[in-house]
Amino acid sequence: MTVEIGLLGPWQIKLDGQPVRLAGRRRVAVLTRLALDAGRPVSTRQLVADVWGQTSTATAGKQLHIVVSKLRDTLTPGLITTVPGGYLLDLPREQVDAHSFTLLAGQARMARDRREPGTADELFRRALALWRGRALGELAEPWAQIESRRLEEERLAVFEDHIELRLASGDHHGVVTDLAPHVQAHPLREAPRAQLMLALYRAARPSDALAVYQEGRAAMVEELGLEPGVRLRRLQHAILTRDPSLEPAVPAQAGPIVPAELPADTRSFTARHEEVEWLREALRHEGVAVVDGPGGVGKSALAVHVAHALAGRFRDGVVYVNLNGATPGLRPLPVPDALGHLLRSLGLDGSAVPADPEEAIARYRSLTASSHLLVILDNALDADQVRPLIPAGAGCRTVITSRHALTTLDQARHLQLAGLGDRDAVTLLARIAGPGRVQHEPEAAAQITALCGGFPLAIRIAGARLRARPDWHLSDLAARLADATGRLDTLQYDDLAVRAGIAVGHQHLREEPSGHDAARALPLLGLLDTPTHTPAATAALAGWPESRAEAALERLRVARLLEPVGRGRYRFHDLIRLYAREQAAHELSERERAAALRRGLHHYLATVNTATRLVHPQVQEPCYGAEQPGVALAGAREAREWTGAERDNLLAVTHQAAGSADPDTAIGLALGLHMPFNYRGWVTHLADAHLKAIELAARHGDWAGQAQAESYLGWVYRDQGRYEQAIAHLEEAVACWGKAGLPHRRTGSFNNLGIIYTLLGRLDLAHVNLSRALGLAEERDERYAVGAVLNNRAHLLYRQGRFEEAIAQARVAVATWSGSLYAEGSSRATLARAYMHAERLAEAADTFQVALALLREAGYRIGYAVTAWWSGQTLHALGRHAEARRDWHDCFTTLLEARLLTRAEVDELLRQPVPEMPGPIGHML
Repeated sequence: MTVEIGLLGPWQIKLDGQPVRLAGRRRVAVLTRLALDAGRPVSTRQLVADVWGQTSTATAGKQLHIVVSKLRDTLTPGLITTVPGGYLLDLPREQVDAHSFTLLAGQARMARDRREPGTADELFRRALALWRGRALGELAEPWAQIESRRLEEERLAVFEDHIELRLASGDHHGVVTDLAPHVQAHPLREAPRAQLMLALYRAARPSDALAVYQEGRAAMVEELGLEPGVRLRRLQHAILTRDPSLEPAVPAQAGPIVPAELPADTRSFTARHEEVEWLREALRHEGVAVVDGPGGVGKSALAVHVAHALAGRFRDGVVYVNLNGATPGLRPLPVPDALGHLLRSLGLDGSAVPADPEEAIARYRSLTASSHLLVILDNALDADQVRPLIPAGAGCRTVITSRHALTTLDQARHLQLAGLGDRDAVTLLARIAGPGRVQHEPEAAAQITALCGGFPLAIRIAGARLRARPDWHLSDLAARLADATGRLDTLQYDDLAVRAGIAVGHQHLREEPSGHDAARALPLLGLLDTPTHTPAATAALAGWPESRAEAALERLRVARLLEPVGRGRYRFHDLIRLYAREQAAHELSERERAAALRRGLHHYLATVNTATRLVHPQVQEPCYGAEQPGVALAGAREAREWTGAERDNLLAVTHQAAGSADPDTAIGLALGLHMPFNYRGWVTHLADAHLKAIELAARHGDWAGQAQAESYLGWVYRDQGRYEQAIAHLEEAVACWGKAGLPHRRTGSFNNLGIIYTLLGRLDLAHVNLSRALGLAEERDERYAVGAVLNNRAHLLYRQGRFEEAIAQARVAVATWSGSLYAEGSSRATLARAYMHAERLAEAADTFQVALALLREAGYRIGYAVTAWWSGQTLHALGRHAEARRDWHDCFTTLLEARLLTRAEVDELLRQPVPEMPGPIGHML
């Protein structure tokens, strides 16, 4: 069913040529507002603001929903679709007369600029014939009046452009008849008055022409207090002197051919509003605009879309060349061939096209020196390919698309194009597959676009497959895409394929001497499941020096096969990662893959072991040595910074190692994470790693590894408040240490059991386990372990009401538990707690501040947060409220930075007069 909407006169809508009546002013207004943006989303907020205006109420959104529902009942199904955040009128723009008018006017101007006056005249007449009266005349809302005035101004400009064309064609008699009433209706517009004067003069009516001038002058002086402008005054003088230049020019026998080579605009072009405006603005002021980005991101579609919109501004036409820089199966277009295309487009052919490349470049520059030409150099390989193809004229503009940034081009503006956002990606899918199907399965639609990574090419392929299979549910395609091993196969349809586009860039690297290392590195990077890649880890994978690995990564970035994510860090787009994994399977033998992966995993094992020794030198874990040197960390601070930067990578390689055939590496990574992560409060991330380490160690009879993993998991569960599970794992750790023949290593497990029983209020069991831990530590003269146990006994004593004993015990712990900032800060925090419970608040407050300084320097975030909260409580009890708020704020900010609280949770805590203890530290001594 064909729908036509008329806005250029009395409002009308027709279905298959038959008028349809809409009841209600707001229904008309909503449909009109959508029609003005046909094919594009209009937000609910904008519709409410425009249609309801000053009378907007809290129910306006609901009223809008009702109005849209009524419109859907009246009109064809699917005409008005719901999109994220608003609505879209799914109607070709040419079926709205206002858009059709703009389109026809643009085509007319292009035909005029191509020296095709007959075609231009016909198009101008068709455009103007669409007008039936004042645009949007029945709508009084401010937005409608603004649109009405804008459309009327466009009509006047088109009318006057048509008159200019007719005057140039010698139709001055007809112009007089059509133009006189226009001038009378718009007495202050100088352009049509000048046109009427010229037409009258050419029609042998000079006196009438001068009378028109005098009438205009009188109106301008009376209403504006101004004399006519320069154009009218000069024209009056020319008429008085019978200047020969006023006579019509002799029509040329044949005009030059003006190129119009743009490919068709993409009907499904979606969003990109900021990028479109950037490119339009760049072409207003600069000679060259470069749009770069990875394959499939929509560079060509953007360039062609904007070029269609601006083509009418370039009187000498639009030239388009596909340079095949990344076209599957084709070699990049040589510069001489590209020059030949450009010269033929400008009217040369055969022997007129110089065979010598330098002569061809010179001829091209000469031809374009005074031109107003738009040149689209699509799919460029590099700067050397496009530099000779940039036209010389100041009136020319060039748009270049490439996977490379082409930053060496002089005086060019650059736009790096990324994938579509979530909403725009779903909108694009809806425009191809059908809005109804997307509305019916919004979650599946979101999953499809997410699995396509926001790449327009991938989304277009997914939409095309859905359109070709109306029997499929969107969830069917989502399930196919979710299978990573077959996703690139699924993203192939007809002549479109994501894999082929990626492969072109990879092949170019293979063919370039400077790209060999990058081509080799790509499949190696596919072996490692890390979200990002660093030069150090890549060097380990490849067995190269770090500088060579860094150069390869940078070359992959230039080729748009990697994206930068900070200094010295890169990542794959998800689809390119799948391609890299495929290439690893095809290009590398099983032995090569296993060896490279082991080198990569051992790079992380070595470095995490170093980080553990630096942040917590006293830890004793089973020795899981690494075959790689790892990163040379200079101290505890650098170790903490490396852990923070590599957190997601460490979790990824630990998970990957657990699924490999190398249990020692997997167990070593899981245990190595514990202390660096614990310092930063990331214990939640450790549970799965430790559970897997326990399973692997038990399967391979590694009692020591199992014992340490059981002990660490008990620690994690303790801090999460999962006390029964924690006790079970710690007791299993005690048993495993015995089976490993290392009974002295049970100190930590007994110590943690004592902490848990203290927190549970089962103080008798707490005393038993802490005594066991202390006995083992003293037996082996482990001063650090003795201090740690004494520190925890102080917590037990003040909970028993033995405050002075608790203070005394804590002082001994301060003296004994030394050797690290962590221990010194923690023991002073315990002493402060003992003072606080003994109501010696001033001493507690001072001691808390000393503890906070030490813990801050140690980088022990979670301990710092606990101590800051208790310090705030103490200061508040002393009436030092500003200082209390400061420490509470520090506590919450620390937890926010550790991603253990959200900003909303922090704000809620800070609104409380005396904040409650945050959940992440609620299960700690």
